[in-house]
Amino acid sequence: MSAYTNFETVKGEFITDNVLHVQLNRPKKLNAFNPTQVKEVREIFQVIREDRNIRAVVVSGSGRMFTAGLDLSENGLVIMDSGMDLARAAFHRRRHIEDFQAAFTAIEQCDKPVIAAVHNGCFGAGVDMITACDIRYATKDSFFCVKEVDVGLAADVGTLQRLPKVIGNNSLVRELCFTGRNMYAEEALQCGLINKVLGSQEEVVGEYNSEAIKTAKLIASKSPVAVVGTKNLLNYSRDHSVAEGLEYTVTWNAAMLSTEDIPRSVEAFVTKKPAVYSKL
Repeated sequence: MSAYTNFETVKGEFITDNVLHVQLNRPKKLNAFNPTQVKEVREIFQVIREDRNIRAVVVSGSGRMFTAGLDLSENGLVIMDSGMDLARAAFHRRRHIEDFQAAFTAIEQCDKPVIAAVHNGCFGAGVDMITACDIRYATKDSFFCVKEVDVGLAADVGTLQRLPKVIGNNSLVRELCFTGRNMYAEEALQCGLINKVLGSQEEVVGEYNSEAIKTAKLIASKSPVAVVGTKNLLNYSRDHSVAEGLEYTVTWNAAMLSTEDIPRSVEAFVTKKPAVYSKL
């Protein structure tokens, strides 16, 4: 438990033995990403990936907004040249962008399914973040904005790469990214960015009976071998041809079919009793 309480800008709390709730925790700053929060998002998901007790994760924002995006008041997120020549400045800027990208890639590479629970605004880096998650729910008052064009840069930590694959509408993606306009919950539901709209933050991510928590608990009740395999194969297949995805699946399942989880799942189905699975 202590591994998830030692962060300054993110907070991790177990809802059940196998479900972790991660909150962006800068409510006074509307959870805007400063250098510390970027670093801690990466670190907490690296810890989660190695934690055998966790089978599903819910991500939300504390306070009145999911996230206001980039914290422009903290210059640590903008690398100034500081007298360097152009080559050296570009080298350090490249490293800085790679570190920011790694924070959200850590969510995608986490073997456990991650459910984003969005309320109110989800700006800029928030869109980068939720497109790296597996499932997205939102409140009816939520809205989404690829804001980077309004601050003079192209989105550079995941939206331009993941959003087209999430919603599958290249024209809409370009409109959102070129204009920086708000996309509200109903439109986000229609285009597939989110798959459920709920009435309030409590309904999305209340501690026990909310939609995100119920889904996380249901996932956590399944075979961890099956779930981790499903996430890995889905991610691989998204970025490869059908033939390549099938070939990779052959290799993966050639090993993963040798599991105690299959007979336990069959027994649970026959007896109508919940299966108890070992830690992965």
